[in-house]
Amino acid sequence: MEEIIKILKQFRPDIDFENQKNLIGDGLLDSLDIVSIVSEFDSEFDIEIPVEEITPENFNSVQAMKELIERLKDEA
Repeated sequence: MEEIIKILKQFRPDIDFENQKNLIGDGLLDSLDIVSIVSEFDSEFDIEIPVEEITPENFNSVQAMKELIERLKDEA
């Protein structure tokens, strides 16, 4: 989880990722942020996030992102 937060802070140091639970719904992350985050997650965690997994539910919180990464690593 700390690794995910560290990556997110590189793109948006102004957001309190530890306490925000509705990053997309509250408009804190936009589509350009998500594209950058997906690219960084792909390289950092050696996964490939398919287009169909790029949904608000998977990026609305750090916990959701963690679960997505873990699931994709398990499927690999």
